[in-house]
Amino acid sequence: MRVVVLGAGFGGLEIATRLSDEFGDELDLVLVDRSDHFVFGFSKLDVMFGRTTAGQVAHRYADIAKPGVRFLQSTIHAIDPVAKRVTTDTEVLDADILVVALGADLDPAAIPGLVEHGHEFYTTAGAFALRDVLAQFPGGHVVVGVCSTPFKCPPAPSETVLLMHEQLEDRDLLDQSHLSLVMPLPAPIPPSPEASAALLEEFDRLGIAWHPERLVRQVDGDRRVLVLADGGEMPFDLFLAVPPHRVPDVVIEAGLAVDGWIPVDPLTMQTSYDGVFAVGDVTSVGTPKAGVFAEGQGIVAAARIAALLRDAPPEETYDGRGICYLEFGHDAVAKVDVTFRAGDRPVGTMQGPSRELAEDKTQFGSSRIRRWFGTEWETS
Repeated sequence: MRVVVLGAGFGGLEIATRLSDEFGDELDLVLVDRSDHFVFGFSKLDVMFGRTTAGQVAHRYADIAKPGVRFLQSTIHAIDPVAKRVTTDTEVLDADILVVALGADLDPAAIPGLVEHGHEFYTTAGAFALRDVLAQFPGGHVVVGVCSTPFKCPPAPSETVLLMHEQLEDRDLLDQSHLSLVMPLPAPIPPSPEASAALLEEFDRLGIAWHPERLVRQVDGDRRVLVLADGGEMPFDLFLAVPPHRVPDVVIEAGLAVDGWIPVDPLTMQTSYDGVFAVGDVTSVGTPKAGVFAEGQGIVAAARIAALLRDAPPEETYDGRGICYLEFGHDAVAKVDVTFRAGDRPVGTMQGPSRELAEDKTQFGSSRIRRWFGTEWETS
């Protein structure tokens, strides 16, 4: 039986790794991605703020040497979920089991003026391009703003404004600068009151303006103001944007999306199509759109697929738990543990922030690269 996995992010890599570990050369799995390398979300911020270089955080898919796994760098043009057939720009793939892990696409052009007068930092290219922009910024009003919901990695805007404050401080530009954070959420991290309280305390201590339950809807470059969804306006000299997210067009064209995203059974990751699973940001499973949740969903999908390959009853179900790291600046990192269960309110706890947890975060990344790619990550 052939397994075809579309997308080589957290979810796709986890599925490929687990199935290879279990079935070895007996596995026939094709892992498809349009990129030739993987980058952690937190690595984008490391490059953006000059902590490392782009070359040090790019992990090449060509390095994957797992029994039974073939990586195909290709663009997907069509998905037929009934026939489980995928058309790419290099070949047509027929699958017995299909996994859609294509993530969410970003659409900066959906916000008038953003492409011309703002900077998005959620794509790899956007974040990497900001490295020189931030290093040369002379100071002024910096706004980190969210333009639509849902959006990936809810802690990232808070991390960005804190790291921006640190960089301005290091460059002696704080006296001539002001920072604001605009988010649609009532708290920075609603599932974890403890983490939200710690962030709000830090914003207050550093003089960062917090604007909850507000969205940026337009960038007026002529007047240098942001137009908010409630009609308010905010001046800016530098706008760091979280652009609107949307399901990839190929998923819409396949008829897989309902109300914008792929619906799945929240316990099994199965779609309404027989033998078709979906994991990660492309779904409407009910957890935040973040890599660690895609990884957890990938674990469940891999176990379910393994049961199908063995012709055994499936047992694994998704528990909605995820652990993420939260940068506070100056090498201090917090660790947030959150669980989302269908029908229940999310529950979250926080450790730190501390410098010790920064090493824990490093080990988190290194362990994934070791398992997924079979290589060691030289982080320094």
